[in-house]
Amino acid sequence: QVQLVESGGGLVQPGGSLRLSCAASGIRFDAYRAGWYRQAPGKEREMVAVVLTTGITHYADSVKGRFTISRGSAKNTVYLQMNSLKPEDTAVYYCNAQNTYYTYWGQGTQVTVSS
Repeated sequence: QVQLVESGGGLVQPGGSLRLSCAASGIRFDAYRAGWYRQAPGKEREMVAVVLTTGITHYADSVKGRFTISRGSAKNTVYLQMNSLKPEDTAVYYCNAQNTYYTYWGQGTQVTVSS
């Protein structure tokens, strides 16, 4: 059974930082494209950052220079370091693993940026 479990969300003030973690079980996470997506109330889910199996990363324009996606040394974890957070970053953040045949999602973790 494949599971993706996110952690690290919470309430942070504007300008603050959070690090999200996604731990995978049941798959070799490093053999999948790994990504973080987010969904704000009333909006569609959008891509935030992805890391390919080659290590190449892609970011949404809205987070470039502020967020960093990385794979853990244990190969079954992916992180999202979020700096200089803004109120518009408030959303539920979802971890994603995808290859040619399968797509898996985590249950999501809430990130709220507010003073």
